[in-house]
Amino acid sequence: MNRRATTPSKIFTRTSLFGAVGAALVASALLLASPVAAESANQVTIDTNHGTILIELYPDKAPATVANFLQYVADGFYNKTVFHRVIDGFMIQGGGFTSDLKRKITGAPVKNEADNGLSNERGTVAMARTPDPHSATAQFFISSADNGDFLDHGKTGDGWGYTVFGRVIEGMDVVDAISKIETEARGPGMANVPVTEVKILTATANQ
Repeated sequence: MNRRATTPSKIFTRTSLFGAVGAALVASALLLASPVAAESANQVTIDTNHGTILIELYPDKAPATVANFLQYVADGFYNKTVFHRVIDGFMIQGGGFTSDLKRKITGAPVKNEADNGLSNERGTVAMARTPDPHSATAQFFISSADNGDFLDHGKTGDGWGYTVFGRVIEGMDVVDAISKIETEARGPGMANVPVTEVKILTATANQ
C-alpha cells in the first residue's frame, strides 16, 4: 500500500483534496507503552530543533484519536521524526517521516472523530489522513491559520472533515516560525518540504 496521509491543499481550492504528500500506513507492533500514563496525560510537549510546542489534548471530544496519539508518544514513535510538509498561512504537518524522508511503519488507522464540534482554527492540532476518512494513523498537523471553513466536518469533499484533538497552548511563535521556512519539492510526491530540517527531538506526555 502506497497511500499517503494528506490534508487538503490550500494552493488550489479550499474544497479539493491535496493527495500528493503526507503518509503512513500499515501495521507495526506498538511496544513499551504505559496504558496508565497514556490514559491520564492531558498535555504533550513537542521539543523541536526550532523550539518547544506544548499541546493540550481533548480526550472528551476525540477519545479514540487522543488515545491513538498518546500511544505513539508513549512508544517514542515521534522522536527524531520531522515536519515534512509546511505551507505558510495554512499548516505544518509531521509525525510520519524520518530525517531522510523514509516513512515510518504505523499501527492500525483510527476512526474519524471530526464530528466532535471542534473547528480547525488557528493553533489546533488535527490528524492528517488519505482520502479515506478513517485512514489517520500517526501523522498530525497544526493549523497556522483558521482552516475550519474547508477542513471541518461537513465542509470537505467527502463530508467527514479532519479530526481536531488538541490545541497549542504554548509555542505558537515556534509554529509561526516553522511556517515561514523556505520549502522545496524533494523526491517523488514530496512537495513543501522544509529546506532547513524541522526535527521533533522528543514528544513527551505530561500528567
